[in-house]
Amino acid sequence: MLRVGLFIITNLLVIFMVNIILSVFNVQPYLQGSGLNYQSLLIFCLIWGSVGSFISLMISKFMAKMSMGVKIVEENGPHAELVRTVHRLAKKANISKMPEVGIYDSPEVNAFATGPSRNNALVAVSTGLLRQLNQDELEGVLGHEIAHVANGDMITMSLVQGVVNAFVMFFSRIVAFAIDNAMRDEEGRGGLGFIARIAVTIVLDIVFGIAAAPIVAWFSRWREFRADAGGAQLAGKQKMIAALQALQRTIEMADTEESDKAFASMKISSKTNLAFLFRSHPPLEVRIKALQQGNF
Repeated sequence: MLRVGLFIITNLLVIFMVNIILSVFNVQPYLQGSGLNYQSLLIFCLIWGSVGSFISLMISKFMAKMSMGVKIVEENGPHAELVRTVHRLAKKANISKMPEVGIYDSPEVNAFATGPSRNNALVAVSTGLLRQLNQDELEGVLGHEIAHVANGDMITMSLVQGVVNAFVMFFSRIVAFAIDNAMRDEEGRGGLGFIARIAVTIVLDIVFGIAAAPIVAWFSRWREFRADAGGAQLAGKQKMIAALQALQRTIEMADTEESDKAFASMKISSKTNLAFLFRSHPPLEVRIKALQQGNF
């Protein structure tokens, strides 16, 4: 019920913000008597596609704490060494405001970073990771997550997703309009009708969204290689390799809970699947090999 409530609140917030932006910029309806207004359609899609991604980014720390039960830990508490390690790596990465450090209860061996900016970030680790990894391996994982923060990967991922969403909406509405026109007679009668046009547009949104997903997945995989390299520079090459090898040994414990799927792309690893083009993470063996062959 909590996840459903957060989902509803987020979408209501997106609708509210989009309507305000459309009003402020006086964006005219893209469907007019003379046909499609492509300029209005593009602006409409850019706003709708981007606002949702950036609202999700802005509330990502709150969502992580609520949906995954992330508990913030302090330097003067029982997990002081974890907090000190994160802060030491963050200072080495020239992050001016230290990230929050959190722990979530899960048997999975994983960690993730989220937040709207490098100076307003959260680094969270699972209890499974704390139990399974030694200090060097843990430092490698934390170096990887701090590299994500330092690289601004949360922002760039949202930007890429927003642009992809916008073009998916843009082309699906053009195709739906073309189908509607093709079904009309010479006098303009017939067509899909209002309800059918909405249904066709939704189906096209899904189809084009699936077709565009490999673009976002490719960027996510490239981002993981860059974070591995950053983690090697921050924590040390051997610690970063050891961290990935530890994750390789415990991969069956990754992504075991449904509640964390929204943060899967922000984690250090994910389970292997057959659809490589749709994977958010490269295979661990490929990442290890890239580190072994690199100079850091």
